[in-house]
Amino acid sequence: MDDRRTVKISKYLAKHLRHDPGRIGLTLDRAGWVSVDDLLAACARNNFHVTREELDHVVASNDKKRYAYSDDGTRIRASQGHSVEVELDLPVVAPPATLYHGTVGASLDAILRDGLLPMNRHAVHLSPDRETATRVGARRGRPVILVIDSARMAADGHEFRVSANGVWLVGSVPPAYLRIPG
Repeated sequence: MDDRRTVKISKYLAKHLRHDPGRIGLTLDRAGWVSVDDLLAACARNNFHVTREELDHVVASNDKKRYAYSDDGTRIRASQGHSVEVELDLPVVAPPATLYHGTVGASLDAILRDGLLPMNRHAVHLSPDRETATRVGARRGRPVILVIDSARMAADGHEFRVSANGVWLVGSVPPAYLRIPG
């Protein structure tokens, strides 16, 4: 499958598994799962035909591992990033001492004033390394990397979870835990 088709399917999945499943007639369960057969049928009903082989390719090849199959391969969900109500049932885990967040300069004043907020998502997304944060920040322009004192946050009672694709999730990051490397 060519790269353009892979990206097109991935974006379609993101829209409907993270943000608007009802638009194509899907109902996610409380943990964000939907039957693969139901997803493929909904895609076809909405004139976006996807084969199981194409779906398998997108799930396996997505560089951010945005999608996951259930252990038996009969269900699929987005790994994180939902704006619809889901409970991913991820356990609270101790984070590494430092995590990172990629953003752009235009957002910096608000972030330094208010901290990192989930906006329309359920959690703030943090990266385990500078490289990943740089890629995330670069999607919207010249990236600015923020360093998060996640060890101190955890010691102060903030709960961290990590998704299946290695994205760290936290409710918010108050400004006191942020710094711009210099």
